[in-house]
Amino acid sequence: MTRRVGMLAPMQPELRPIVRRLQLTVGSEEGDGALYRGTTSDGVEVVAMLTKIGMANGADAARRILEHDVDHVMVVGIAGGVDMSVLKIGDVIVPETVVGRAMERSFRPSFVGDIVPRGTLSCGDDLITDPDALALMAAEGIVAVDMETAAVAAVCEDAQVAWSVFRGISDFAGEGLIDDALFALTNPDGTADPARVAEYIEAHPDRLDVMKRLAVDTRCATEGAAEAAIAACAAL
Repeated sequence: MTRRVGMLAPMQPELRPIVRRLQLTVGSEEGDGALYRGTTSDGVEVVAMLTKIGMANGADAARRILEHDVDHVMVVGIAGGVDMSVLKIGDVIVPETVVGRAMERSFRPSFVGDIVPRGTLSCGDDLITDPDALALMAAEGIVAVDMETAAVAAVCEDAQVAWSVFRGISDFAGEGLIDDALFALTNPDGTADPARVAEYIEAHPDRLDVMKRLAVDTRCATEGAAEAAIAACAAL
């Protein structure tokens, strides 16, 4: 029986709904951020922490969360959708397979909760926006992309600890809403420097509506992912 779940959220906007919904409190300082603790309504203890963006950060956070004797690790956050014909903004995906693009390794999550697993989640540090590359990925059954899950999976599987992933679709990679310049505004913890954002908007006023849309869609995706992960705890 699962007694303690570790929830890893790459960015602050992904962590906040977990903390708020479970009324988690700061239990200790862990590395660069706080370790949050609480219990679900089903009596499952939860420890949650920020990973920060990227594969190396994901692996490091996974190793640290395992030090807290968790029985199951959940990666909770957002992902970029690959195929708009099968997904919509806010959908929460539970992939059948997770692959690390630079790892030459694939992983199969433990399936918990009511969401039917589908497709492959592709993970890596590179921002993929090329339409041809995305079309090829879709043809191979890849439904979404992120920058941490495969790294977490590798650490958990090497430690023989069960893991799952819940990712809400916040945007579609092929739409071009997030480009290198916009992505560069994001700090490793998912926050942004207001001064740099203001400079960007002044230089690219046509992108303001895009940023507003991304903010709304990201909130929808983060809330959905948190809700799905918390609900899944009841099935553990």
